[in-house]
Amino acid sequence: MILVGLTGGVATGKSTVARMFEQCGAVVISADVLAREVVRPRASAWREIVAEFGRSILKSDHTIDRKGLGDIVFRNPRKRRKLERIVHPRVARLQASMTRQAAKHNRHAVVVYEVPLLFEAGVDRRVDRIVVVTAPRSTQIARLKTRDGLPRSESLRRIDSQFSMDRKVARADAVLNGAAPLPALRAQVRKLYRQLLGLA
Repeated sequence: MILVGLTGGVATGKSTVARMFEQCGAVVISADVLAREVVRPRASAWREIVAEFGRSILKSDHTIDRKGLGDIVFRNPRKRRKLERIVHPRVARLQASMTRQAAKHNRHAVVVYEVPLLFEAGVDRRVDRIVVVTAPRSTQIARLKTRDGLPRSESLRRIDSQFSMDRKVARADAVLNGAAPLPALRAQVRKLYRQLLGLA
């Protein structure tokens, strides 16, 4: 089995690449999906987050308003670190359990762990290979405006809250162009998947 960390900047195309890996046959685990799981209402992480940030960050169904919470933590690095200390260890345990299950099912599995904060959270130390998805800053800003309705200033704040793209690329084993036309990107992913399958 091989565990691949898939990362990149905000809105560079990580989720699109993850779906393409899945179509190739990889087992894909999403850190965002796991994060939503660990903060479900009444879970221990949910209780800690509510205690730290107040009930104003809850929706009417008691789920966490991710956009509202994001607006808070992306403006305050101290609060962002506090949130990460609550969520990241729980996500890591869940990911490790899912990876073990994938390996038990297929000892030659290619497991792709899609995690935006791979370097920032130290996940890079737990994976066998690192794939970074890149896109020009202008593309990131345009996608954040279209996808999340964010103004340029807020988009830049979120982009700059992560490691720079140059820093990520320098530590990558493979780099994919998330701004490429979809057929070209799919071809990049298929080629890389075959290489990873050989290593697995």
